[in-house]
Amino acid sequence: MSSSPEDLKQEIEDLKTSHATQAASQAGGQATQAATQAGQASTMAATQAGTWSTMAAGAVALIVGVFLGLAIANSK
Repeated sequence: MSSSPEDLKQEIEDLKTSHATQAASQAGGQATQAATQAGQASTMAATQAGTWSTMAAGAVALIVGVFLGLAIANSK
């Protein structure tokens, strides 16, 4: 089974294209994974910041409420 030089050239070009496509797909997958991990990290940081700020606001409101309650109770 002999192949002509043109057939061999075409097969080599097909293999080059296939290899380049596979490399690009792998690079795209890695970039997607990195972006996903970065997004997860920033989401977690924002969640923690929101939780802490909510807790701080609640604590301030509790303290203000206690002092207002004491002021109202003492004014009677």
